[in-house]
Amino acid sequence: MKEERVLEILREAGVLLEGHFKLTSGKHSPRYLQCAKAYQWPKHGEELSEALAEKFKDMKIDMVIGPAIGGILIAYEVGKALEVKAIFAERENGVMSLRRGFDIAPNSNVLVVEDVVTTGGSVKEVIEIVKNYGANVIGVASLVDRSGGKVDFGVEYKSLISFDIPTYEEYECPMCKDGSPCIKPGSRKMA
Repeated sequence: MKEERVLEILREAGVLLEGHFKLTSGKHSPRYLQCAKAYQWPKHGEELSEALAEKFKDMKIDMVIGPAIGGILIAYEVGKALEVKAIFAERENGVMSLRRGFDIAPNSNVLVVEDVVTTGGSVKEVIEIVKNYGANVIGVASLVDRSGGKVDFGVEYKSLISFDIPTYEEYECPMCKDGSPCIKPGSRKMA
């Protein structure tokens, strides 16, 4: 899938938001990518996920896993495209874990998927879960890489599109200094 098509889907679904946002990482940004909006249209979710799956089709993958909430639908759709099991990890008492009877077979090859990677924190937590089950993380895939190429997961990482969107620590945020109200649109509760 060409980046132009990815951008067309993201625009059509209203994924890119402008304003003053507090990201899951705690950093602030003038733009937010609400990728869940692309998945409200199954045709878009399927097309994006099939494109992600295509990037890993030549690797032996036994399972796909994503962090809740952003990675749930993506894991399902990428798993469907690769014809493998798909599960998700979620927070329990603030800690990323497997629940709902999900498990990971030792020595299985696992692809970790996410909607947007900024710092890679949630993905790194999922990688640790996979390793704790004695399985192999063979790659990481995301719809959007907004890390500026700075995130290293120790495995192959591929995304459909990259955005260079500025992020700021709260104490250096120009929007905070201007008194602009900040909103937290993501799924993880912040302290």
